[in-house]
Amino acid sequence: MHRVSSISPAGHWTAPAIDRVILDADERNRRRIVLTGEQGTRVLLDFEKPVTLRDGDGLVLEDGSIVQVCGQPEQLIEITPSSPQDFVRLAWHLGNRHTDVQIVGQRIRIRHDHVLEEMLKGLGASLAPLQAPFDPEGGAGHEHGHDHAHGHHHGQHHHHD
Repeated sequence: MHRVSSISPAGHWTAPAIDRVILDADERNRRRIVLTGEQGTRVLLDFEKPVTLRDGDGLVLEDGSIVQVCGQPEQLIEITPSSPQDFVRLAWHLGNRHTDVQIVGQRIRIRHDHVLEEMLKGLGASLAPLQAPFDPEGGAGHEHGHDHAHGHHHGQHHHHD
C-alpha cells in the first residue's frame, strides 16, 4: 500500500496520474482513509488534521507518483440569482441553514433538496438541476474538524434579560 505524502492542488501538478480515485464531497473531507483507485492502486491518506480534497487535486505518494482525485457527480441544483443583492440574500439564507454551498461564478450550487428548492423559488431564484462533482466551500455545513463553534453565536440571536 502506498502512503500519501502530500496533496498537490488542482492545476499545480503536471506529471501523468498513475491512477484516480472517485469520491463524493463527503468522502473528500477526511483525516485518515484507505482509498482504492480505478486501476487497483491502494493508498493510505493519514494526516494529523482533516483535509478537504477538491476535484482535480493530486495525491502525491511517497515515491513521487500521483493519484488524481475526481469528484463523484452528485445531484445538484444550480441557483441563479437575479442580481448581486439577491446573490447575497440567497447565500445568507442558505448559510443560515448550515447548507453546504459551492460558488461557481455568479451562481450557487447545493445538493438536491426539495425544502430548500421551494424556499429559493419563493425568494425569486432561478433553479436548474445538474449532475456534477460538488466542491462545497469550507465552513458552516462541515462537521469535519473545522473551528466553527456550534454554540451558535453568529450575531443573529439576541438574548434578553
